[in-house]
Amino acid sequence: MAIEPHRVELVLDLTPGTAVAERVIAEIDRDRDRSISAEEGRAYAQQVVGALVVDIDGRPLRLTLIDNEFPAIDAMMTGIGTVRLRAQASLPALNGGRHHLHYRNTHQPSGSVYLANALMPSNDRVAVTSQHRDVDQRELTIDYTLRGENATLIGGVVMIGIGAALACLAVIRRRSSIAQAPSH
Repeated sequence: MAIEPHRVELVLDLTPGTAVAERVIAEIDRDRDRSISAEEGRAYAQQVVGALVVDIDGRPLRLTLIDNEFPAIDAMMTGIGTVRLRAQASLPALNGGRHHLHYRNTHQPSGSVYLANALMPSNDRVAVTSQHRDVDQRELTIDYTLRGENATLIGGVVMIGIGAALACLAVIRRRSSIAQAPSH
């Protein structure tokens, strides 16, 4: 799960083990032709994404499927084929400070094994402070801090201002010492 100031992106890697592969394939390959069409893949991906519950500070978010990739059925049958789904949600306007992103996966909890993690933020305005999971890792709460949009800009302006003030002070001191220097 990747958090940015204005959106969150989820990447789900689903690898059916050999014990459940046939059942999962039957769920995806609706026409039973032993191949996954774009329509079948999209329908399954929508079903999985529809079973995800995400909220920010208790406010529900609407996830949108943005991409799906399906391996060959033979790879899935041997337990090495991974389905990759990507979904995202826009975040409401958030003030700087602490926030909590909660994720729950309700898709086929029986017989599934989960692993949920936050990715390292790519935006320096976001700092993940902690992650809390339930025992089965179907639920993950990510605590993070969001710095205001102008935080980096203000910091840079302050540093430039301090640097300019020190440079001016050095010039004033230098002129003062030249003016006060004894003449020979």
